[in-house]
Amino acid sequence: MVKRDWPDIWGGLAIALLGLGAAGWAWITYDPGTLRRLGPGAFPIGLGLALAGLGLAIALPALKRAGAAVTPEPWAAACVLGAILVFGLGLRPLGLVPATALSVLVSTLPAPRPGWLWRAVLAVLVTGLTVLLFHVGLRMTLPLWPRT
Repeated sequence: MVKRDWPDIWGGLAIALLGLGAAGWAWITYDPGTLRRLGPGAFPIGLGLALAGLGLAIALPALKRAGAAVTPEPWAAACVLGAILVFGLGLRPLGLVPATALSVLVSTLPAPRPGWLWRAVLAVLVTGLTVLLFHVGLRMTLPLWPRT
């Protein structure tokens, strides 16, 4: 039996399917418009297709790569799921800035690299990019800070 990089193959295919599903949902739900006048569905369709392309970019090279043994790490999976929960449940009461920063800090807990400085720098950078993208760029009406 040929050894393959199964985590990258299945992970990439899952990402590609998620992207195709998002693009399909956006196509059915929103009007994509035309090339001259883009509709509200053009951006989510484009993002979904870009996500599908990234998933394929992960999965296809993995077909030719030999895989290494993967040991399951429940601590890492719990931290990633915890970060998603912190962001999802904390967005409204905490605001975008604290929820994003806390999510980054929780998701980096199982990282093999020690120290808090790089975690803090990463949290600041990701939070800044999130605010620029969603608050400034897309003008979403998410609260930035806790409501008083």
